[in-house]
Formats: sequence, structure tokens, C-alpha cells
Amino acid sequence: MRYKKANEILPVELVEFIQNYIDGEYIYIPRKQENKRTWGEGTGAREERELRDLAIYRDYASGICVKMLAERYYLSEKSIQRIVLQEKRKKKIE
Repeated sequence: MRYKKANEILPVELVEFIQNYIDGEYIYIPRKQENKRTWGEGTGAREERELRDLAIYRDYASGICVKMLAERYYLSEKSIQRIVLQEKRKKKIE
């Protein structure tokens, strides 16, 4: 997300009004509730992570040890264990 200059997008009167409360500081204006997006929705990061986690689980199920998976995927052994456990739980639900 890039910063936008208030004086380029808001009416002068509104900028002056806001300056009464916060002058020269950064302010975050949150999205409206109906416009909120979930993490990774816009970038595809969620889907990439799900595919990675599934690949980790398949590798683990095929006999590759946690230590080797941690090295292969550049994650900690604890993270690999967490991913394997989550994927096992998903399989039980399906």
C-alpha cells in the first residue's frame, strides 16, 4: 500500500479540518468493513502457502524426515511439525 498525499485527493477544507487534529503526522484510515479482504487474497500468497504445506505433508508421508524437510523448505523443524499436524487434521476432516 502506498501513501497518498491528502492535499492531492481531499478537498482543501477537509485537509484543514484534519490538520486541527493531526498536523504533519501520518494517519491510517481503515477500510470499510464491506471492503475488507482476508490475508493473501490480493496476492495469491494464501494459495501458494497451501500448496507448499501440502507438498511438505506429501514429502513427510513419503518418508522424508522433519530435519530434511526443514532444510529443503527453509523452515524450522517446529514449523514443519506444525504444518504436518495441520495437514493430518485436514485429512481426517475430509
